[in-house]
Amino acid sequence: MKEFIFVILLMLAVGSAFFIAFSRNMVHSVFSLLVTLSAVAGFYVLLGADFLAGIQLLVYVGGILVLLIFAVMLTQGIVKSENNNPVRRAWLPFVIALVFIAIWVYGIWNVNWTSGQLVNEPITKSIGNNLLTKYLLPFEVISILLLVGLIGAVAVVRLALQKPSDEK
Repeated sequence: MKEFIFVILLMLAVGSAFFIAFSRNMVHSVFSLLVTLSAVAGFYVLLGADFLAGIQLLVYVGGILVLLIFAVMLTQGIVKSENNNPVRRAWLPFVIALVFIAIWVYGIWNVNWTSGQLVNEPITKSIGNNLLTKYLLPFEVISILLLVGLIGAVAVVRLALQKPSDEK
């Protein structure tokens, strides 16, 4: 049953990725990205990485993809344009894909697959323990840096929106 679900997710991910690359409509490309990112979350579920699957859905599908959809939808006239995502040099993605496939095949044939073992228990407990013990200082420093970046972004937007009243 897992093999069947894997094949379905694989067809969804690869098919929608090709549609993203070769679609001439930007809106269709963004919605195909939704299918690709959701399929990747399904792969994480099959691998037993429940935390990564949740983060994939929350951050990428729920956050970044929604921002992309808003950016595309708010762009003036992009939905009505028939050729807003022109495909140029169609041979280049195929060459890059062949190089990556060759690297993956080389890696698959040269890995000792019997040395590793899968863990069937949730990884969220170990992630939480590491974030609150071993990696507490970097975690807090990153939160402060993100706060400073947010304050800076708000300040830049406020300065950009102010009317220059002093100029004559």
